[in-house]
Amino acid sequence: MEKRIIEGALGIVEKQGIKFTMDDLAAELGMSKKTIYTVFRDKNALLIAMVDWVFDFIKDSEAQVMEDKSLSLTQKIRKILGVMPENYSNFDFTQFYVLRDKHPAVYERVRQRLESGWEMTYELLNQGVEQGLIRSVDFRIFQLAFESAVERFIMGDELEKNGIDYFDALDELVTIMVDGIMIKQS
Repeated sequence: MEKRIIEGALGIVEKQGIKFTMDDLAAELGMSKKTIYTVFRDKNALLIAMVDWVFDFIKDSEAQVMEDKSLSLTQKIRKILGVMPENYSNFDFTQFYVLRDKHPAVYERVRQRLESGWEMTYELLNQGVEQGLIRSVDFRIFQLAFESAVERFIMGDELEKNGIDYFDALDELVTIMVDGIMIKQS
């Protein structure tokens, strides 16, 4: 039931944004609000579960990148930084900017999830340094810069105002960040 509600809510967000109501969700799922409230005590709890659901999918996708033997180290670094599960390719992450004011606990959860789980990325970056592909830089600063940009993408309305797609922005960010630490091969 939890999975069905979360997936339904993600579908609603994809169609009409984060400002959906529990009535909208109940209608979409063909169930009563009372049933939804037996699983999630309120919209905040549902939104937090949705954030965790999406980030868990991202972590699963990162694990698949790590295991993919067909990718070079550089390709793995690029993919792991820009990983997005296929089933969220139409999802508009720029809509999350409304969370800051209306749902601060959810906003904080997004921040926590952005800032955690960098172990695989650090492992790849360190391998790149050992192999002479990447300059030795302070990867904590790399992480902070990357997190700050992604947070701004999803928590600010600049992308939406400028008509920039989230996935295009993420791809460009990955290119800028990775190219900036690569050692130029002659």
